[in-house]
Amino acid sequence: MSAPAVCTTCPYCGVGCGVLATPDGAGGLTVSGDKSHPANFGRLCSKGSALGETVGPEGRLLAPRLYGKAAGWPEATAEVARRFSETIAQHGPDSVAFYVSGQLLTEDYYVANKLMKGFIGSANIDTNSRLCMASSVAGHRRAFGTDTVPGTYEDLEQADLVVLTGSNLAWCHPVLYQRIVAAKAARPSMQIVVIDPRRTATCDAADLHLPLAPGSDVALFNGLLRHLDQSGAVSEAFLRASVEGFDEALAAAISAAPATAETGLPDALLHRFYALWAGTEKVVTVYSQGVNQSAQGTDKVNAILNCHLATGRIGRPGMGPFSVTGQPNAMGGREVGGLANMLACHLDLENAAHRMAVREFWQAPRMPEAQGLKAVDMFDAVERGQIKALWIMATNPAVSMPEADRVRAAIAGCEFVVVSDITAETDTARLAHVLLPATGWGEKEGTVTNSERRISRQRTVLPAPGQARHDWQIIAQVAAAMGWGSAFDYSSPAEIFREYATLSGIAAQLGKDFDISGLAGLTDADYADLAPVQWPVNTTRTGGRFFADGRFFTPSGRARMLPLRSAPTAANPAFPFRLNTGRVRDHWHTMTRTGQSPRLSQHMAEPYLEVHPDDASRLGLRPAGIAEVTSPSGRALCRTMVTDRVRPGEVFMPMHWTGETAALGRADALVASVVDPVSGQPESKGAKVAIAPFAAAWFGFAVSASKPRPDAPYWALARARGGWRLELAGGEAPEDWEAWARRVFGLGPEAQALVVEDRSRNGARLAFLAEGRLAAALFIAAEPVAVSRSFMAGQLGAAAAPAQLSGQPGQDMPDPGATLCACFDVGVNTILAAIQSQHLASVEAIGAALQAGTNCGSCRPELAALLTSATRREAAE
Repeated sequence: MSAPAVCTTCPYCGVGCGVLATPDGAGGLTVSGDKSHPANFGRLCSKGSALGETVGPEGRLLAPRLYGKAAGWPEATAEVARRFSETIAQHGPDSVAFYVSGQLLTEDYYVANKLMKGFIGSANIDTNSRLCMASSVAGHRRAFGTDTVPGTYEDLEQADLVVLTGSNLAWCHPVLYQRIVAAKAARPSMQIVVIDPRRTATCDAADLHLPLAPGSDVALFNGLLRHLDQSGAVSEAFLRASVEGFDEALAAAISAAPATAETGLPDALLHRFYALWAGTEKVVTVYSQGVNQSAQGTDKVNAILNCHLATGRIGRPGMGPFSVTGQPNAMGGREVGGLANMLACHLDLENAAHRMAVREFWQAPRMPEAQGLKAVDMFDAVERGQIKALWIMATNPAVSMPEADRVRAAIAGCEFVVVSDITAETDTARLAHVLLPATGWGEKEGTVTNSERRISRQRTVLPAPGQARHDWQIIAQVAAAMGWGSAFDYSSPAEIFREYATLSGIAAQLGKDFDISGLAGLTDADYADLAPVQWPVNTTRTGGRFFADGRFFTPSGRARMLPLRSAPTAANPAFPFRLNTGRVRDHWHTMTRTGQSPRLSQHMAEPYLEVHPDDASRLGLRPAGIAEVTSPSGRALCRTMVTDRVRPGEVFMPMHWTGETAALGRADALVASVVDPVSGQPESKGAKVAIAPFAAAWFGFAVSASKPRPDAPYWALARARGGWRLELAGGEAPEDWEAWARRVFGLGPEAQALVVEDRSRNGARLAFLAEGRLAAALFIAAEPVAVSRSFMAGQLGAAAAPAQLSGQPGQDMPDPGATLCACFDVGVNTILAAIQSQHLASVEAIGAALQAGTNCGSCRPELAALLTSATRREAAE
């Protein structure tokens, strides 16, 4: 009898989709969307659909490691407690720090915050959410008095105008994107505007795309505020009753340069957008990393909020500003005070009454009186030696922090580093003195909060492997070893949740928005069965919207509008290009999880750089060649993608590749440690870089049943069915390709080699057989290698065949081509063949024939482009 499905929550973006996970009895899972969950109603994106492929034991950290050697939990816990206690005794509480993650569950986050702020007595706890949502937090607090998301996902469907700014929703929040697309299909009068310097997949659904100059968002929304005033769209009644600062904000907007000067957008396009926004009562402005990740991110957030406050379009159905979070529990981390400048339950760290309330509730020995070090400042302090003991939980800052090379060196030089993670195979974990095995998704038990304030349960589906423990357990055991056992004597996450919910009631009495005191009395059984619920949850209300009543959480009870001025960045002739970083469709963060799935690695298998054709021609960059990208802080090598999706002078590089998956693919090594002065969030969308072609004398592609050990200036490693796939490029070729390949693939002399070389053309093809079956293959050419990658990956472990040396399937073995639809594993060639043979004329027809695009829909823009291209070719023929 098969095990029953477990209702849990997806561990990827902040949409917070419900998942039905069913153990297969062999350590794996089958995964489907939960139709009853109000975030997704059964939809899942490609990443969520592939969760079952990411839970295997390979690469997992199964036992504590102490200074490179296996250790038991008592020994490891005692060492962490000893080193932190001694450091605090010698250098004070601010000599230690925690760097945590939106991958933690709320209960984990709460216990970490309690230990650092209440018992160690320092505010040096910050989170990787600082890198994605801190500017939104700061903007909310400046305007509303607290970090409140006013609306709900339903607003996205009820709006007459949805503005997506700084958000490639189709790839980064695909389920929300599909909810909007479905709403527009049902109600074609709905308008969608996309504001983004790049033409992204999200533009496929847009009625209007504004490709503004990077960083000019404040100028754009200041111009909108001017237009709202001039066109009579301002709500005088709402301003009189509920807002302060309008006159100053408007004066700043009026005194600014015309929006067209800074945005680079023509007057006609600006006027069209402004008239649409002003003339549409039910408007939702969705914003994400493209707004937040900026040296002026908080001002950009407030520029958006200004427009909604000026018109009173906030807190009512189908209208309001909407921040969508990047991580599954970025919101939960904000709620428990996971940021260095906050206390739990949205209380203010620098407010004496709030500090005293929390201290008394926790019965804590001490409480910091000033905010701690935010992420960038924290690692600067590690580099200076000010932070002498550092605990990193569930994140990979040696890859994801700006100036990542410098951060990696700082961690390596720290006196004592602890890393809690599911694997030892990350750039950061390799720098740790102590490694602690934590449970991962599918094994954890607790809650997360999504972008619309909805609390959902993550539930245990699989047993924890080896000696892995929950993060809250690890933290509590260290706290006990440091002498605070009674305060951390938790027996379950339900007990932690009840404590946290009780504290939220105290926060509500102090005038804060976050209140889930109605859940403080949950029994263990109630907690186990907890259905998704939107906060606040108290005796008077559950869920809903904020601010329709015009009451805010500032001292005056009125919202604040702020005077804002755009601050364009200066050009740097030595580094003339502006680098935009972001996500790809099928990968997540630094690929610790998604990198385990061959299916998710097929769409984009290596780091790449999007370059405009004019720039590529001028620089001598060839399509599929290798680009060398440099900045004052680092260097990267990427595959060149020549495309007009980016504008001249601007380039785009994804942020997922690490030292584990590419030679020099870490995008954040190029990003400077420039931060927003209010939020402390880094400017991840505006690095100044120089670009040149990398002089590759040879290119390579390989597949291997065992994990290769690459040896080339450029390489990118990804999972494949039956093993691994490897892209390569280099300068001088090895003297003996066979010997080189045996070393890279770890093959001994017993493996039979079939070799064809053409030294005059820098060409070679090698296949290695073990017991008559393909163990590895290597293809070398003077140009980017033209072989069927999906075919060769599928040949690993297969009986020897001539096609394995040619790199192409025979006529009786159709090549599906590169995967375009990851949900159903449908390749480009399969789609093109169906378009031609079945005369498919729409994306819907492709879906009916092949299922492609019928699940998460994030590939639909690419399907549409492929269909257009095929139709043009057919017409030309």
